Amino acid sequence: MEPAGGSVIEPRMKILLVDDTAENLVSLEAALSGLGEELVLAHSGKEALRRLLEDDFAAILLDVRMPDMDGFETAELIRSRPRSRQIPILFLTGYRNEEHLFRGYDLGAVDFLFKPIVPEVLRSKVAVLVDLSRGSAKLKEQAEALRTQADVLRKAEQKFRSLLEAAPDAMVMCRADGEIVMVNSQTELLFGSRRERLISRNIRELVPAWNFPPRLSSDDDGSSARARAGADRDWQAVRADGAAFPAEITFSPLRTEDGVVITSAISDISERKKAEEQIGQLNASLEQRVLERTEELMRSNDELQQYAYIASHDLQEPLRNVALYAQLLAKRHMGQLPGEADQYIQFIVDGAQRMENLIHDLLDFSKLDTRGSDFFARMNCRDALDDAISNLRALVDHSGAVITHDGLPPVFADLVQITRLFQNLLVNAIKYRGPDVPKIHVAARENGADWLFSVRDNGIGIEPQYAEKIFGILKCLQPRDRSSGSGMGLAICRKIVTRHDGRIWVESALGNGSTFYFTLPRRE
Repeated sequence: MEPAGGSVIEPRMKILLVDDTAENLVSLEAALSGLGEELVLAHSGKEALRRLLEDDFAAILLDVRMPDMDGFETAELIRSRPRSRQIPILFLTGYRNEEHLFRGYDLGAVDFLFKPIVPEVLRSKVAVLVDLSRGSAKLKEQAEALRTQADVLRKAEQKFRSLLEAAPDAMVMCRADGEIVMVNSQTELLFGSRRERLISRNIRELVPAWNFPPRLSSDDDGSSARARAGADRDWQAVRADGAAFPAEITFSPLRTEDGVVITSAISDISERKKAEEQIGQLNASLEQRVLERTEELMRSNDELQQYAYIASHDLQEPLRNVALYAQLLAKRHMGQLPGEADQYIQFIVDGAQRMENLIHDLLDFSKLDTRGSDFFARMNCRDALDDAISNLRALVDHSGAVITHDGLPPVFADLVQITRLFQNLLVNAIKYRGPDVPKIHVAARENGADWLFSVRDNGIGIEPQYAEKIFGILKCLQPRDRSSGSGMGLAICRKIVTRHDGRIWVESALGNGSTFYFTLPRRE
């Protein structure tokens, strides 16, 4: 208990007063009341023994002459009990008898007081006994606290040792200079040496290059030193038989009263090293195979492009002959042939024209990749759009299309192909128009590292499930007639945008027009 002033109030000690005469007990109680301790009265030896079974006392004042059981007999019984054996006894007697004195001291009496008793002397002697008892009680408390603390430390050490033993890696605890203070069983297995031979040796005998950086500040608890030590370094460790192996070490420093203790977790990474070497060899082999396959594909692609170009070019000559003779037949004999011959002739002419357009688009598609990066230059997208509109002047005038645009940025690109990109998107918007006059708006805005372009129209639109399909080769959602295209226009658009490291997509709904988006990098 601690009062407001901060001083500690000592607990009251109990003092046992034993005398068969009530007047004597009253006198003793009056003389000792000034000590402020708790006084317990007993009128006989038996009552005194009963009191000792219930409480602990700092001192016992015991009258020698009592009926039934005198003071010496009572003292002998008190000393025979372990609980009361150490309580100091002060005998009270009215007779000076050497035999009594010898017997009393043999029974463990600390002193004799002779009646009549001087109150001051009594208080002084009892006060000394109380102080001794209080000091003894404090020592017992401190001893108990130390035992409790030692037990806690013992349990903590046992738990720590258990955790250390349960670790899957070799755990070596050493001082900052490398002296080993503790190891676990995994260390014995890894290094082939018993722990008794490892304790007090230097960890550098196990890991020659071991060196924990001495950079702990006074307020550093060591948690950051683990990262500073660097667990990503490969070390060379040595077993007891001299065999070396690659190891990985992580450090966990701890500042103690005896200095810094470093726990090093050591693991053998021989298998991992072998696996890494195998993976490296496989990667090298795979890279070589990929390179060879890429070169093979590039050769094959070049051959296919050359073949497509030659095939398409060679197809045009017989196709022109078919178209030419079909047109001559129609011109000379139109209306003269029986049945549906005129209609059949027209079918031949239209089919030949569509075939010629398709071959032309296929040739354009195959030649897109033949234009190298030397065709890229700083260009203005407004010029490309104007050229596209100029190329489509007849179609624009015939349809009455209204084409508007916002400010368009300069880009680093192929002017010819960007013009073709705008041209194909405008043709697509005009061809698939609704009942109203085609209205097309071209815009661009910054979008991170790209320019985001949009071409919006008020045409018939497309269903969302076809939004990706329309960019395929020879993909056309309309039936094949003289108003439909070859199905190559949007495929060419995607090829151009991809070549410029961009992407293209459409957002549309049937009957609500379409908006084609594409991106071009904002690089110089």
